[in-house]
Amino acid sequence: MNPLVRWFHQLGSPPYFDRFAARWAPWAYALGLLVMLPGLYGALFQVPADYQQGDSFRILYIHVPSAWMSMAVFAAMAFYAAIALIWRIKLCEILAMACAPIGAGYTLITLLTGSIWGKPMWGTWWDWDPRLTTELILLFLYLGVMGIYAAIDDRRIAARAASFLAIVGVVLLPIIRYSVVWWNSLHQGQTIRMFGESSMDASMRGPLIWMVVGTHIWFVGQLLARARADNLRREAGKAWVADVAGAGR
Repeated sequence: MNPLVRWFHQLGSPPYFDRFAARWAPWAYALGLLVMLPGLYGALFQVPADYQQGDSFRILYIHVPSAWMSMAVFAAMAFYAAIALIWRIKLCEILAMACAPIGAGYTLITLLTGSIWGKPMWGTWWDWDPRLTTELILLFLYLGVMGIYAAIDDRRIAARAASFLAIVGVVLLPIIRYSVVWWNSLHQGQTIRMFGESSMDASMRGPLIWMVVGTHIWFVGQLLARARADNLRREAGKAWVADVAGAGR
């Protein structure tokens, strides 16, 4: 058997996944933080104030990575959910459901930082702008997935039911992405591109790239930690879980 295929089969084993997550989640957290630190330093102390927005624009170094993560995590959740429904792989059910609270957190941060940024720029905390409204709907979808998963006692049935909503909800992502193009929007158009031409000054892009990359790595740690916790809950009563508890891991 191909070594990579064999590793994927091993990863589907609850005890093996527990050991994998316990080992690598702390490393992902640490590496994500280390990558974000240069971005935070550059955003706060090196990047010059914007000629129109002054220092208030600096919130974009939290807002933009969170906004991108809110959509990326939902896409990952839908991907795992599809695999779980098609091939009935329990680990993918766990990973999909672990994505939901993490993605909801990023979406909430996006909405809050957007409101804080919008107040001095637009003169209001909230406007039913297409980008803001679709991002709010995304938060409701995350909460819906979490609610369905919590409402059904059988973990596998709950995960499959919630997975349907995750897959259906993925159609919202391109609407969020192109809302500022398709409709008249108070929200500014796309000025930031990780790849390709961007209207943002080059001195401002560097810290943003550090923040975006660091946030993605941090998410890996979050996903492994939450999935590990759910895996342990599902396997409670098994001998290997008692061994883990006894070892204090």
